[in-house]
Amino acid sequence: MKKFMVLLRMEALLFIRDFYGFFFTFVFPLLMLLLYGSIYGNEPSPYFGGKGTMDVSVPAYSAMIIGVTGLMAFPLTLAGYKENRIYKRFDASPAGKGMVIAAQVLVNLLMTLAGFGLLFGAGKLLYRIQTEGSFPVILASLLLSAGAIFSLGFFFTAIARDMKISSLLCYLSYFIMIFLSGATLPKEMFPDAVRYISRWLPLTYVVELLQGTFRGAPPEEYRSSLILLSGILVVCTGTGAFLYRRKSWV
Repeated sequence: MKKFMVLLRMEALLFIRDFYGFFFTFVFPLLMLLLYGSIYGNEPSPYFGGKGTMDVSVPAYSAMIIGVTGLMAFPLTLAGYKENRIYKRFDASPAGKGMVIAAQVLVNLLMTLAGFGLLFGAGKLLYRIQTEGSFPVILASLLLSAGAIFSLGFFFTAIARDMKISSLLCYLSYFIMIFLSGATLPKEMFPDAVRYISRWLPLTYVVELLQGTFRGAPPEEYRSSLILLSGILVVCTGTGAFLYRRKSWV
């Protein structure tokens, strides 16, 4: 446990020192909240079924945080460590690469939850966002969403032959998803063609799941999101692990 805590602290410091990961996990969602909150406020609107703009935007911005850590910070760190043979060095130590990967997963998950907590607290304080769903259900939806997107990022690094391909896959998927999934702009504003495309993006279902649990909707309304994200978690994790066992870690 002592070795693991040392690795955890080291990976946390590396995450904080990475400007991109830190900025888009903690700062950018707050800027989005302040920008659109100052424009639209949070008055109930028939456009969102009686909810305010910030009531539906905060869970969507939470999906953006998951996208940053799951499609950028975690997989690119994993790919970089592998290409630079850092895992080979750890395999020669008592820690081993398994403990390092576990520390990376946990750090990125904790940063995701911390970013969500900061965003949620700001939404409550500044715009009095309403959450009708129970906190355990919201937390469970966050963990499932993070697990699915993390596993997708892990899968990208497994099929990519080097850091350049991993970066290309992660960057493309991240930017396409955050703009077309409803994580930055409400899907209600999209034309029909864009809404059709968004149905093929995993982050769309993260947004739907989080928005559903935030407003306390019955599970039947977001059952498809639960099934699809659970499937992504199982398939991408299993396939990624299988491919990594066939590849050299040196």
